[in-house]
Amino acid sequence: MNICNREGGRCAEMAMVCLTDFEEYAKEHLSKATWDYYAAGADECCTRDDNLLAYKRIRLRPRILRDVSVSDTRTTVQGTEISFPVGIAPTAFHCLAWHEGEVATARATEALNTCYITSTYSTCSVEEIVAAAPNGYRWFQLYVYRDRKLSEQIVHRVEGLGYKALVLTVDVPYTGKRRNDIRNQFKLPPHLKVKNFDGVFQQETAAPEEYGIPANTLDPSISWKDVYWLQSITRLPIIIKGILTKEDAELAVEHGVQGIIVSNHGGRQLDGGPASIDALSEIVDTVQGRIEIYVDGGIRTGSDVLKALALGAKCVFIGRPAVWGLAYKGEEGLREVLQILNDEFRLSMALSGCRNVAEINRNLIQCSKL
Repeated sequence: MNICNREGGRCAEMAMVCLTDFEEYAKEHLSKATWDYYAAGADECCTRDDNLLAYKRIRLRPRILRDVSVSDTRTTVQGTEISFPVGIAPTAFHCLAWHEGEVATARATEALNTCYITSTYSTCSVEEIVAAAPNGYRWFQLYVYRDRKLSEQIVHRVEGLGYKALVLTVDVPYTGKRRNDIRNQFKLPPHLKVKNFDGVFQQETAAPEEYGIPANTLDPSISWKDVYWLQSITRLPIIIKGILTKEDAELAVEHGVQGIIVSNHGGRQLDGGPASIDALSEIVDTVQGRIEIYVDGGIRTGSDVLKALALGAKCVFIGRPAVWGLAYKGEEGLREVLQILNDEFRLSMALSGCRNVAEINRNLIQCSKL
């Protein structure tokens, strides 16, 4: 962020200290339609906003005199070690924020050695992403389409490219009502495409479009039996994203998936549902360690990460803050965002008396105040 010195005529670089600094920069520098698209929540945005407020309601119970002279933020997800328990959630259209788009995202997450969930709706192809960061640890986020062959083809593509898991997003039988996108008549600019489906949808330019592909392409009839279908066409672990209740968490375990991302889609789908962090505890209590549980939505500080892990998440995923980092300086900006979260998480751990991730548990949370 450049602040100009009027007397000397020079511009000084303002330090980016926290994720909110990146948010402010992105809001100032992105076009209104692009900012509104990334910031959008469904309807009145109650759930989107509560994702943030819910973390502020949670209090920590720090332990002291624990010798925190050495700390270790490493953890594992699906058996693979990552440097700290923060990954990139699947968010669409990174090229709207930075010209290199998902290629920059892939390089940043490879450099920080953490997990990047590539969106189906990426503006770089899965092949371009892998070529840019061949040693990165990646999962692929999948929607199920009315034309099952489309989903099947992309599953085989990403499996062949070395993606390590499929993240089946289950909370979008229909797209939530995002008022500003409707007001702005949001569309991808002509020079950008949903690259993973480039050339797949041959249609008249006047045909209705929704977020870069023809409207009514997603399959609203998707059900639990489709988890079995997906298992029949791939050997990759399947992680279900979009679960908010203990009942569905139990069904996920019964259907043999390898993980759950507790998520309300950043508040972009059903407005009036719970904040993700508020739904986490009942899901963790139901699953009882049988599969790994992750959470996204509302993470803005390292202490938020600590709270999520204390409540039973194995890892958290960030969506909008990743886009803000890209808007600031592309790969370098996202690396800064991740490094700030890593540093804040390490500091919050130490100040709470935790030397490593294994020492973080429910005792760290003041449950009576939840």
